[in-house]
Amino acid sequence: MPVLVCLLRGVNIGGHHKIKMDDLRSLCTGLKLAEVKTLLQSGNVIFRTDERNLSALADKIEVAIERKYGFRPEVLLRAIPEMREVVARNPFAKRKGIEPGKLAVAFLEDEPTSTMRNALLEMDIAPEELHVIGRHLFIYFPNGQGRPRLSWSQVAKILNTSSTARNWNTVTKLLALAEAI
Repeated sequence: MPVLVCLLRGVNIGGHHKIKMDDLRSLCTGLKLAEVKTLLQSGNVIFRTDERNLSALADKIEVAIERKYGFRPEVLLRAIPEMREVVARNPFAKRKGIEPGKLAVAFLEDEPTSTMRNALLEMDIAPEELHVIGRHLFIYFPNGQGRPRLSWSQVAKILNTSSTARNWNTVTKLLALAEAI
């Protein structure tokens, strides 16, 4: 059975869309997902599944959460090989002075078109830096994410696809947890 990393968008942020991780593990186990683990309180779940249709599985998880909690978060799924690729392709990996807590990876449902990619790269976000690699955006916030120049709403408008971001520390912990299952 393959292991998947499940990323829920907008869960437990600012007191909204609350889900206790114990409840989320129970919900996933009830969906016949195996060896369910969670990380942090922001909707990160790792599990084994026989399901091959990842789109159908994401929809199934979204529907189950909506039925139980009354809201439907977007769900993005990644297999271990894709998570390994995210870590391996980090454009900041060899650069000195990069603080992992200031590096974010935005996971996208769909890969941006060349037009979308160009629009993202043309945004004036300095001193922040953005790289588009496959279905992932790597963004470094040297001054932290508290008051970024990058406009997430502008990014969403350009991409027109589901997305959710995690900081680098969380990305590497998710991969380590997935590999340990």
